[in-house]
Amino acid sequence: MSRSFLQSSLLPVPHGFTTREGGVSEEPFASLNLGFAVGDVRERVVENHQRLAAELGVPLATLHTVKQVHGERVVEAGAGEGSEEPRPPEGEADGLWTDRPGHWVGVGTADCVPVLLVDPEGQRVAAVHSGWKGTEARIVARAVEALVARGSRPERLLAAVGPCIQRCCYVVSEELGERFTACFGPQVVVREGSQVRLDLSRAVRETLLGAGLLAERVDVLAPCTACDARRFFSHRRDAGRTGRHLNFVVHRFPAASGPIS
Repeated sequence: MSRSFLQSSLLPVPHGFTTREGGVSEEPFASLNLGFAVGDVRERVVENHQRLAAELGVPLATLHTVKQVHGERVVEAGAGEGSEEPRPPEGEADGLWTDRPGHWVGVGTADCVPVLLVDPEGQRVAAVHSGWKGTEARIVARAVEALVARGSRPERLLAAVGPCIQRCCYVVSEELGERFTACFGPQVVVREGSQVRLDLSRAVRETLLGAGLLAERVDVLAPCTACDARRFFSHRRDAGRTGRHLNFVVHRFPAASGPIS
């Protein structure tokens, strides 16, 4: 199997933002669809999860997900082992974290912004789904707060902001543009004639910095999910009939490594 996910050079643990390559699903979900609620054949989605887990060398039984609702709730991954199939979603939320060695957390996207957080000192990891509603609600700040509540220091956190629909393809209403300008400043909105384009990943980055992360510890990946139909699913480009990526981070820290400077 060819490599099926992108990574950030900043994070010191196994992680990734999957592409659509390397699975068994058929069009319009070809081929590594990891979403169970999009109309794909369940057995194929399970096989895709199994392939990803095998590529990572991590048990599928330790993958935790949630039922995403475009909100701002962040939860701790549940206890207990799952089956060989992916365990059921653990409640309604858009972010989850864990400090359990060997376990991994993931969120699904097909244009929305995925964010992975790592605390090398406290050894905690988190995954966040941030659509425009979650971005406006500053869900990544809620995720930082959840880690800080367990002892993490925001200035020590590392963040990777994954592939999403970029401003080149994300035309929004004037009203939404004005709301984001009021929340995050004019730098997150680009106006081209009558069109208003939203820079969601920049708004997420601004939120992370506002939550106390250092600029050099935030990595923003550039690919646009709507532009690149070969590599990415896109809800907007494909009018809703498409697959889902899994954006994941594994709690597997290097045994002898100290904190990252």
